[in-house]
Amino acid sequence: MNINPIILSIPIYFLLIGIELIIQWVTKKKLYRLNDAVTNISCGITQQLSGIFLKVLGVGAYALVYHYFHIFEIPSTWYWFIVLFIGADFFYYWAHRMSHEINLFWGGHVVHHQSEDYNFSVALRQGSFQILWTFFFYFPLAIIGFKPVDFVFVSALVTVYQFWIHTETINKMGWFELVFNTPSHHRVHHGRDPKYIDKNHAGVFIIWDKMFGTFQKEEEKPTYGITKPINSWNPVWVNLDHYAQMVKQWPQIKGINNKLKFLFNKPGWLPEELGGYQAPQEVDKATYTKYHTQTPTRLNAYVLFQYIIALGITALFLFNYSKLDVVYQIGAVLSIMVTVVSAGALLDNKSWGYPMEFSRLIVFLVIGVFIAFMYSMSWLYLASVVYLILSIVVLPSRSKSAELAK
Repeated sequence: MNINPIILSIPIYFLLIGIELIIQWVTKKKLYRLNDAVTNISCGITQQLSGIFLKVLGVGAYALVYHYFHIFEIPSTWYWFIVLFIGADFFYYWAHRMSHEINLFWGGHVVHHQSEDYNFSVALRQGSFQILWTFFFYFPLAIIGFKPVDFVFVSALVTVYQFWIHTETINKMGWFELVFNTPSHHRVHHGRDPKYIDKNHAGVFIIWDKMFGTFQKEEEKPTYGITKPINSWNPVWVNLDHYAQMVKQWPQIKGINNKLKFLFNKPGWLPEELGGYQAPQEVDKATYTKYHTQTPTRLNAYVLFQYIIALGITALFLFNYSKLDVVYQIGAVLSIMVTVVSAGALLDNKSWGYPMEFSRLIVFLVIGVFIAFMYSMSWLYLASVVYLILSIVVLPSRSKSAELAK
């Protein structure tokens, strides 16, 4: 059983999303869009699945630093947990801030900011590559002497805290906002308006932003998203797009000095011969529209049906993956990833979406029947066939989807 608080909190996350959906229904405010919410959660799934194989950086490297370089052996007592919690949040602030201020690092974090909505599902939208650029910020805690197991638990609590601040349903909170990060503070952080960009990097304690000059109070309502909208519901591509753009620009940048600046200066930096720094522009709120695709209700129902199944399988896998061999882990991860990418393609009205989905259904049927035969699981024969039939019945014709997309 995985004791990671992030994994254990999954039921609470979806309970809060359900409450926010009820609020949307009662107040008639448009808080959620299916395509955006599905993509947000898909990115969370992608990040958790890739994290299984990248955890050697987040946990293994910390453990190595602790093993060879720790100065003290900090006991696992409640008061040292408080010290560790504050320390983990402090280094989270710097890791988070640098993820905004260094172009290379921004590629790992940009995924979290791509949504043009702001609701609890956005909290689950995390970049799969972010750990590559943040794991080493916490090494001072290992050198001081905080045990790896304590660090993993406490840093997860810092992450769990930040779920509830991704909402528009909670207004300003008075005295609480003097010390702690809140929905109001974090709405600023997700704004793409120039005055809000690169502000309020705090995880739990907003005092870090106030101490280091990155605090901005919420004034007018932010416009959410990034300065160059991603315009895609594909959870894999949204993780790659920033780096793809960097690769495109790389040959145009001359000289090793400029190339290093391109990697490690702020996002938007370019040498003078290419136009110089591309500063964020003011958003024309009168003409601004969110990226949205028209899909038939039946297709939305189909995607939701597949998604609920994928979420259940993902949760089951995350709780039990440590019991599986690496081959089975890779197989399960690929199966889930193909499902969420296919869902994104359908919602994006991609021409290859339907062929990919039909191929996925057939392959999954074959895999289900093979496993049922190998392990004498007669119930899996029936489940595989029923799943295929239900999927074909619910999935609308491609022509209807193409007609609506025009």
